[in-house]
Amino acid sequence: MLCKEEVALSIRAMPSFLAEPTEMCEHKGIGHPDSICDGAVEAAALALCRAYLEAYGVVQHFNLDKALLVGGISAPRFGGGRCLQPVRLIVSGPVTELPSAKTEPIVAEAIHQYLNTCIGADAGLIHVEPILRPSAPALRRVIGKQRLPLSNDTSFGVGYAPFSELESVVLSASSLLRGSQFHDAFPSAGFDFKVMGSRLEAHRRMTIALAFIDRHVVGVDEYFSLKRQVANYLAERITPECEVDINTLDDPEASEESQIHLTVTGLSAEHGDDGEVGRGNRVNGLITPYRPMSLEAAAGKNPAAHVGKVYNVLASQLARRIVADVAGVDEAVVRLLSGIGRPIDQPQLVAISVVAEGGLSPSQERAIHELVSQQLASLPTMLMDLAMGHFSVF
Repeated sequence: MLCKEEVALSIRAMPSFLAEPTEMCEHKGIGHPDSICDGAVEAAALALCRAYLEAYGVVQHFNLDKALLVGGISAPRFGGGRCLQPVRLIVSGPVTELPSAKTEPIVAEAIHQYLNTCIGADAGLIHVEPILRPSAPALRRVIGKQRLPLSNDTSFGVGYAPFSELESVVLSASSLLRGSQFHDAFPSAGFDFKVMGSRLEAHRRMTIALAFIDRHVVGVDEYFSLKRQVANYLAERITPECEVDINTLDDPEASEESQIHLTVTGLSAEHGDDGEVGRGNRVNGLITPYRPMSLEAAAGKNPAAHVGKVYNVLASQLARRIVADVAGVDEAVVRLLSGIGRPIDQPQLVAISVVAEGGLSPSQERAIHELVSQQLASLPTMLMDLAMGHFSVF
């Protein structure tokens, strides 16, 4: 267990981030090529976890955090076009074999089910190609007979709280764009979208890329009308007020499908857009160049031992707890550093920075140390929740 002396605790002697004059952040929607990769490998990882728990009683060593989506070719047309060449999704990683089943079919089935359920992409559109191999014997030792797994990498996780107003607006817009009410209102809207938020002082803007589905659009005039309706739909439901621009590459004088963001399936992957795991959202659902963040790809990583997943989720949880539970703390940033082979609940370093008016009192500092100890002690529960898919990691 972490001792108080091992926690590096710092106080931010600078203005609050929330008072910065400029800001930008981004969310890649569930059908974005990078998010397709993240969602697919996470679905495969959860399926392997279930299979390992059933066969061995514990999650075995594996990692499926490497995937490449190779875009296909399509010919969108008003009223309905067609896909000419399928998308390829190549998934690679080391796995522990099962005693009575092959891992490749489990991975492929889990990915196809995810794609069909979450973005409506059937097996004819995306060809899944698992390329799996046995994990290294040395790394299999991280999940052994000890109480908790050992860290299988020397890496770090980062989390912060609270979200800024702009970050909350971007997440709110993203939630609307993937929601059933929105798709009931706009069947022409696809699941491939990206929301980029920016702020200059109090002025907020969202630039949104949103794929439209050709069979629900009869012509150019309807397409531009639908764009305006979507922008109004979002503007009416997002607080605080925010300017909304959609598909700004569209030619305002467009006369044909190639001059606007029209697709057959609602996915840009159908025609050339490639994707990779880890190029999209962090575990909090955002890409935040103004904030500290890890470049680790959490999706597909082992939920029991890989700190690239575990410590990013843990750091985000801890930052939220500090802001919520420690009176007088307005903002918190948590950084956790692991050491390969160390018990996962014994990080090398826990560095916590806070914004607190007047600095931290001894009682506030004790409260933060106690929260760190509590969160590390509850790791076994969190690891099982990760293995069951109870946390979003992209």
